[in-house]
Amino acid sequence: MPPTSPTSRLNGLDSAGVQHVAAVAEALDAGRVDEANRRLGFVMATHPSHPEVLRMQAGILGQRGLHSEAIHTMQRALAQRPQDALYYNTLGALLGAAGNYDGAIVALRRCCELQPRLALAWYNLGVMLTRSVQNDEAVGALRQAVAIDPDHYASRALLADLLRTTGQVEQAAIEYRRLLAQQPATGMAWWGLAELRSNRFNDDDVARMRAIARDPGIDADDLIATGFALAKALDEAGRPAESLAALEHANAVARRRQRWSASAFSTTIDAILGAFTPPPVGATAEQGSEAIFVVSLPRSGSTLVEQILASHSRVEGAGELADLPQVLGEESRRRGLHFPQWVGAMQAGDWERLGQRYLERTARWRRQRPVFIDKLPNNWMYVGAVRAMLPSARIVACRRDPLETCFSCYRQHLAGNEYTRTFEDLAGFWRDFDRSVQRWRELHPAHVFEHRYEDLLAGPEAGIRRLLDFCGLPFEPGCLDFHETRRDVRSPSATQVRRPLHNTARAPRYGALLDPLRTALGLPRWHA
Repeated sequence: MPPTSPTSRLNGLDSAGVQHVAAVAEALDAGRVDEANRRLGFVMATHPSHPEVLRMQAGILGQRGLHSEAIHTMQRALAQRPQDALYYNTLGALLGAAGNYDGAIVALRRCCELQPRLALAWYNLGVMLTRSVQNDEAVGALRQAVAIDPDHYASRALLADLLRTTGQVEQAAIEYRRLLAQQPATGMAWWGLAELRSNRFNDDDVARMRAIARDPGIDADDLIATGFALAKALDEAGRPAESLAALEHANAVARRRQRWSASAFSTTIDAILGAFTPPPVGATAEQGSEAIFVVSLPRSGSTLVEQILASHSRVEGAGELADLPQVLGEESRRRGLHFPQWVGAMQAGDWERLGQRYLERTARWRRQRPVFIDKLPNNWMYVGAVRAMLPSARIVACRRDPLETCFSCYRQHLAGNEYTRTFEDLAGFWRDFDRSVQRWRELHPAHVFEHRYEDLLAGPEAGIRRLLDFCGLPFEPGCLDFHETRRDVRSPSATQVRRPLHNTARAPRYGALLDPLRTALGLPRWHA
């Protein structure tokens, strides 16, 4: 089927409507959401049900984090144009942003069927497959994108990222540099280099990144990623004030696109904790013994814990699996209610069914070893559900000094984690994590283990033995030499955990510059 032309998508709009839709699309691409919404208002007044107007509206809603409304709006548009590949591409992107990776993959595969020469769709499919830890399939999709469009730099950057996760650091660096030679403003290539601990930026690199940061014509995604890379380069050069300024700018650009509501998130956490207090009657006690959940805030040492445990002969490190939230999302769609609104209606058999569904989805991680690790950080929100679904599963909650944790999140290019953009939002998120872990430990003291990064630094062998004991694993010396274990590591700490244990504290270098974050966390101000 021939692809739908951009012009034909505008059929049915008058000339003013065409102009407004074009302006909305341009503003959205540039990350100017407020401007896009203002321009859309003009055409919504005259063409509220036009599919292309609905597609623009869905994009604005998605940028603002209103995922359910965005998806519903896009489905209304798609119902009018069920053979338009680009509409499936947009729906896939919105589903992925909402965390429904299964649905996103289905939509994007349909897009690729309808328009197999659309490189963007193959790239988006690769992104969603990567987030679902289906890396081999992701590589295939990304290579297809590059075969169609050798200049599709985002696909090439993600392929280089996948090289990094497998420990092919030198090859990844070569590919990032090759990309930058052809397209100097490829933000994810700059960020990829920043993530390679072996890479050191030179003065020319810093000058080039500064020029990108000052260029108003640069795409917002490239601007954000380059800004984080520049901040790392300045940090390594011993220029903390300049590094912090680069971070403030990059986070501000990201925040213009999508804002975080700390109060709404805290209300959600209240509802989740309330729904599982007291704990519901769950599945049979035997279910889930093959699973270890490692939960945390990002940058809290969870990848290190996974690497230690995955160095054991009985354990497979699966990485940041999306399966638990996907299973809970399936149940939400089945019942027509958001999680945790349906928790009170669940019976023991329902929880057992969800646990079995999770184990079915994750069966591939037990083909070689009997125990696997699911280390999706935000699963700390779902500990109550894990206990009901998989009563024999073990849950390790990783903690690190709150100042170091929050500052490390602020410094990291964490796409989709909008709470990291300001110190106040970070502090609020940390408090929600802190009170949740405390509640889960009170409710499930035998099944939730708090692992503290600083304790591991102070006594590595004792800390590792305690961790293994909690997980029901006999001690193996290989767990002490975790940095020698060869495996794919699918997180920002991929290169870090391939080195011996070392202190990664950063905050002392910044001194009083971080007092605003200390204040937000309720900590004393800096004293030299």
